[in-house]
Amino acid sequence: MALTFYWYPKCGTCRKAKKWLESHKHELIEIHIVDSPPSKEELKKLYHLSGLDLKKFFNTSGQKYRELGLKDKIKSASEDELLDILASDGMLMKRPLVTDGKDVTVGFKEEEFAQKWG
Repeated sequence: MALTFYWYPKCGTCRKAKKWLESHKHELIEIHIVDSPPSKEELKKLYHLSGLDLKKFFNTSGQKYRELGLKDKIKSASEDELLDILASDGMLMKRPLVTDGKDVTVGFKEEEFAQKWG
């Protein structure tokens, strides 16, 4: 079964993750996270499947995150507000975002990939 791979091709971490997944014989459905970001509904589904804190879905080191002053906003925002913010711009999301419809990983840590996708 193919993995859905939300990524930003200029991102070095995304390229490493893609290479790792391909070397482990995964078929990828590649989606450019900026050109075609996941919808609010899709993000909500991925968030619940992941078991992670929603704040983990934010690219906290990104320029856009800092420009919008989200560090303080995300502390008090509701789940609904956070999903709206994330869905508004693919550059706000931590990447890559990988799912098979049952499991989800956010970002690239080789150990985590080996556990979920190995």
